[in-house]
Amino acid sequence: MTSGLITFYAVGALIVVFALLVVTSRNTVHSILYLVADFLAVALLYATMNSMFVATIQILVYAGGIVVLYLFVVMLVKQKSESELASDPRRRNVIGGILVAAVLGELVVLGVSNAISPAAPSVNAPGGVENVAMALFTDYLIPFEVVSILLLVAMVGAIILARREI
Repeated sequence: MTSGLITFYAVGALIVVFALLVVTSRNTVHSILYLVADFLAVALLYATMNSMFVATIQILVYAGGIVVLYLFVVMLVKQKSESELASDPRRRNVIGGILVAAVLGELVVLGVSNAISPAAPSVNAPGGVENVAMALFTDYLIPFEVVSILLLVAMVGAIILARREI
């Protein structure tokens, strides 16, 4: 087994562990911190595959921006007590367990089929920084600007909603 494959599986296991901690943590803030660690581990996985641009974007956008948004929402929304959450009549544990088992089964089938016949890497993969920048600022300039305006409006709306009347 090569060292690259060992690193891949080790980082993949770390990602799975942090993802399990996210969904099993009782404290919401701890869950968000595990989510940050999970996003950073995914960025590490991208970095091990020599995709530094995607790793940097993963850190900036997800570990930085999205998690800060989650933290603001958690801090501003009133949380229910643990007894109220445990007695929720809408909770469907059996259906959730079946869905988790189905997703894990699908991942195992994909992993086994990939191990049997791995896909050949593409020679001209369009993932470089120059290709992404050229596409972003030529073909997708208008959608990029629309999304930036939408995010600005959402941020201003969140600030207005979070502001307390004095």
